[in-house]
Amino acid sequence: MQVSVDNHAEILNQIDLILEELLHGVRASRVTLRQDVPGDYAFPVTHEALADGVASLRGERTVDLRAQPVVRELAGGHQVVQDDCRSAYDEPAFLAMLETYGGLAAQIVTPVLANGALTAIVSVHQLGAARPWSDGEVEACTDAAHRIGRLL
Repeated sequence: MQVSVDNHAEILNQIDLILEELLHGVRASRVTLRQDVPGDYAFPVTHEALADGVASLRGERTVDLRAQPVVRELAGGHQVVQDDCRSAYDEPAFLAMLETYGGLAAQIVTPVLANGALTAIVSVHQLGAARPWSDGEVEACTDAAHRIGRLL
C-alpha cells in the first residue's frame, strides 16, 4: 500500500506533535526520534523537540550508536531509565556521548519495535543536572513510543 504525499506529511506532523507534547509534559531539555533508515549511520535523529537554547542533534554523526550500551538494551526490548547518566556506565564511548550530546545528565530511552526488531528510538534528555524520573514520566515516554510506532 502506497502512502499519499498528504498522508505522509500528516504522519510527520503527528510525530512532531507527539514529541513536542512529551517535551513539555516531562519538562525535559530535548526529545528525539531516531529511526532505522537506510544509510551508513545507525539510527539518525529524524525528528526532535527542543527546549529553548538546547542544541539540535540532527546531523550529529560522531557518536556510533552501535557501540552504545543503551542501544544494546533497547535491541533486547528494554526501556532504559537513567536518573544520573554519569553513574550508569563507565564505558568510554558512553561517557564521550554524554558530552557530545550537550552535557546529557538524565534520560529515558524507549524502543519502538516491529516484529521484534528495533526500528526506532524515542529519547528524552535532561541536560546539565541529574534528575529523578517519575513513574508518570516513564509511562508518558512509553505511550509516546507506542503512538509513534503505530504511525511508522
